[in-house]
Amino acid sequence: MPPETLTVKSPAPVGDRQRRRAIAARNHRIAVYAARALVLVAVLGLWEWFARAEIIDPFNFSMPSKIWHQISTWITEGTAQGSLGEQVWYTLYEALLGWVIGVVAGVVLGIALGRVRALAEVFGPYIKILNALPRIVLAPIFLIWFGLGPASKVASAVVLVFFPVFFNAFQGAREVDRNLVANSRVLGAGNRQVTFQVVVPSATSWIFTSLHVSFGFALIGAIVGEYIGATKGLGLLVSASQGTFNAAGVYAAMVILAVVALLAEGLLTFLEKRLFRWKPADSDTAR
Repeated sequence: MPPETLTVKSPAPVGDRQRRRAIAARNHRIAVYAARALVLVAVLGLWEWFARAEIIDPFNFSMPSKIWHQISTWITEGTAQGSLGEQVWYTLYEALLGWVIGVVAGVVLGIALGRVRALAEVFGPYIKILNALPRIVLAPIFLIWFGLGPASKVASAVVLVFFPVFFNAFQGAREVDRNLVANSRVLGAGNRQVTFQVVVPSATSWIFTSLHVSFGFALIGAIVGEYIGATKGLGLLVSASQGTFNAAGVYAAMVILAVVALLAEGLLTFLEKRLFRWKPADSDTAR
């Protein structure tokens, strides 16, 4: 009898494997988006049904149809303080300005204290004390100091943004690989070169992690400041709607604020992916 021959299947081409992975990743994204949409539709549908059946009080909880009607009315007819776009831009301007100032201050001071131990030993306790304060209660103080204009809202946003960015930048500067620092010094790099060419790039991922959270804090600071006292902004819409017992107006302002926050989060995620294209994806590192 002739000996049996073993047939060995040739491995699939690399292009076929990559194509299958791309299709699987696309199908996974579609499934995730579909599940998210179903959850949203289910929540809104149940909310509408409960309100119409008076299982929940429609006066206090409102309903999605009334909220949508309120947003449509603001878009077409404007608000008592002006157009809806003007209110959104006013809040976004305050939040963006406070976010930029808070991020710059947090990054600079965080890396400085992370690099210079003497500065950390002197100023560290004071920063911890300030971080322990309930920063939201500073909004009335800023209102007294800076008035009803945007400056008080920017200040509220700055104090909310600064601390998470500072602590992430500080920790990122402390967690730099000591071998990289030692090798750069062996090659003749000075303190400034080590800071800008080794420490800052290594701490960038830590800093970007805080940016996602800090912009939401900036919006909170602007909204709280406007709620306490302002001439324009989404926080003023919330305050005015609450004063007239218009629950749909309160929820409508919250929906608009959520959309603004999601757009900002998407932009930050896009920038992060562009800056960190050299980093392997989670699926790649798992393999």
